[in-house]
Amino acid sequence: MLSCPALFVAGPASGQGKTTVVAALARLHTRQGHKVRVFKCGPDFLDPQIHAIASAAPCYNVDLWMCGEADAAWRLGQAAADADLILVEGVMGLYDGNPSAAELATRLGIPILAVIDGSAMATSFGAIAYGLKHYRSGTQLNAAFANRVGSAYHAELLEKSLPRDIAWYGHLPRDADAALPERHLGLLPAAEIEDLARRIDRMADLLATTAAAALPPPISFAPASAPSISPLLAGKNIAIARDAAFCFLYPANLDCLVALGANLTYFSPLKDETLPECDAVWLPGGYPELHAETLADNRRLWASLAAHVECGKPLLAECGGMMALFDTLVDIEGSSHAVGGLLPGQVTMQKRFAALGLQEIELPEGILRGHTFHYSKAQTTVPALAQAKRPDGRPGESVYRLKRMTASYIHLYFPSNPEAAARLFLA
Repeated sequence: MLSCPALFVAGPASGQGKTTVVAALARLHTRQGHKVRVFKCGPDFLDPQIHAIASAAPCYNVDLWMCGEADAAWRLGQAAADADLILVEGVMGLYDGNPSAAELATRLGIPILAVIDGSAMATSFGAIAYGLKHYRSGTQLNAAFANRVGSAYHAELLEKSLPRDIAWYGHLPRDADAALPERHLGLLPAAEIEDLARRIDRMADLLATTAAAALPPPISFAPASAPSISPLLAGKNIAIARDAAFCFLYPANLDCLVALGANLTYFSPLKDETLPECDAVWLPGGYPELHAETLADNRRLWASLAAHVECGKPLLAECGGMMALFDTLVDIEGSSHAVGGLLPGQVTMQKRFAALGLQEIELPEGILRGHTFHYSKAQTTVPALAQAKRPDGRPGESVYRLKRMTASYIHLYFPSNPEAAARLFLA
């Protein structure tokens, strides 16, 4: 067995400050010379970008349904072999979702630190912490941390409210200068927060004098080997869009493609007028709606991509990647933009999210899992190749195919079926 200090940071709901506390802890220990590995529970692209900056290492996702318990176990085991601290950030509230963050923490055997926004409460802080610990037997919630605290006296009230079986780990004050900015899909991408390093350092400084700053007790992790993956993409060159418009990439997906034998190159649809030399293209998700005018003006790039598809080469377009392929993209202000022109129809931004949740899709290449989260609706005359299902069996997103172009709102998790993922990139 491997041994490494580890902490699972969760909360009663979204917006409590979990990402803030995890990033601050990661930076604090990294500055002290510790090797920190951070993981994010559930599907998420934005929080892991923050944690990668804070810890100076990639942040991987772990999820019992989308990724699978075996995937989580070997990634945690691999981290425990050479890390000084493992941090796992929960998703939404501790018991939200099925399976929940609480179940993941229990399966992994990692003690839980509850982060609770204490800004509008006093003694109720203890009641919430007590409820999180005892709502379901076996939940290893050992400590609580208060966020957005108004004063030292306020912190004292919160600390005194805790039951004896939940330790007080300290608090962070209200601090607008350290807060992480947001937009409609969550936090801003790390690359767009110009002073991100300063904000994280400021939070780390504030955490340095709290009990949370100490390394938690080590726990045991079972050593596990990486899954065996056949090099189905050996010698294949895959061009991946990567810029401010297309920035939703799981590090595990990139690792999976490399393990499959692919050579990865990157290009920017915002700047590059032609595709790099490649056998297949991947347009991941992101924010094409925020860059629609620039994308619409890059006609040479879309012509290059159309020629790629016309000659039978594979193209995978996910969520924002698919949105950019439509004839027309209508942004949140109602302005229309003639974008890619590879998918007939129109995609229109909404003021509220249109879909959210885990998805499983059965394609001719095999079954893959992933998730969806978008604020737009698409209309097209292209018939659906297949329709995804949610974990409870309800219908999910449609998948469209023209020649070897596969497009959907689903963000696929390639390690859920590496062989099927590989076939999406084969002519």
